[in-house]
Amino acid sequence: MSELSLLVLDADPPPRLGSLSGRVRVTHADPSNLAEQLPSADVLLVWDFQSHAVRHAWPGDGPRPRWVHTASAGVDHLLSPELAASDTVVTNARGVFDRPIAEFVAGLVLSFAKDLPGNWALQRERRWQHRETQRVAGTRACVVGTGPIGRAIAQTLQALGVTTALAGRTAREGVHGPEDLPQLLAGADWVVCAAPSTAATRGMFDSSRFQQMKPSARFINVGRGDLVVEDDLVEALTKRTIAGAGLDVFEQEPLAADSPLWDTPGMLVSPHMSGDTIGWRDELGEQFLELFELWAAGKPLKNVIDKQRGYVPGH
Repeated sequence: MSELSLLVLDADPPPRLGSLSGRVRVTHADPSNLAEQLPSADVLLVWDFQSHAVRHAWPGDGPRPRWVHTASAGVDHLLSPELAASDTVVTNARGVFDRPIAEFVAGLVLSFAKDLPGNWALQRERRWQHRETQRVAGTRACVVGTGPIGRAIAQTLQALGVTTALAGRTAREGVHGPEDLPQLLAGADWVVCAAPSTAATRGMFDSSRFQQMKPSARFINVGRGDLVVEDDLVEALTKRTIAGAGLDVFEQEPLAADSPLWDTPGMLVSPHMSGDTIGWRDELGEQFLELFELWAAGKPLKNVIDKQRGYVPGH
């Protein structure tokens, strides 16, 4: 055990790895020196889950870590073709973000339905303007993405009285396939994207998809930024093809100050924070330590990514 080497791609604050002290050699890297340290590491912890440094550093000569764990649900930021083709096992933080993201989506739904942004704007103007709001119970939602996050979103919306349909890569019990998506979008008051970034999903929400939605629909993306053609969404909102949108993820992060998304009518922007509740970093650290003990003992790991698909199979 003392011979094992753990390399951490750092972010601030660093992970708490005290339980490994004296048993594992822990070293730290940043994007500038990651490539030179990879050959000497048995395990790579991608704590800086916003960095694309692994994609750039992985190709090259010499050994590579036998296991890579990312403190995120998505893995598109690190899956280079060379890593995908290697024998290295890749795991993610599946399970940590499910409920927080579902709560965030429910908050967006309620904010849109009850016009909470409008209340705040009127309060700042000291204006008393009575309005009628939308009843959430009895509305319909289409959740695209059937992993733990998508299922948690569906469960939470159903608790609010929202009739919810799940759409995934293939049709099966309780899940609609791609062929049903146009019909589901046409009937949905809320369209929630919680899918992973894959070759099949990138750019899936474009002008044609927004035109399939009804004018009163609201679109929410908590999946990955590249699943949405942002210019098409801006046009759909500006022309009132749909009524509103809430984005927590973007093609480029942080969102540029001159992006039209900031000022698009009906848009709510949040800075990739839907899963980040108080104490979330400690949960991520504890999850990694549990997985490390399994790996060091030669036991099967949880949350193993299918590197060709880009997500944990089985959903």
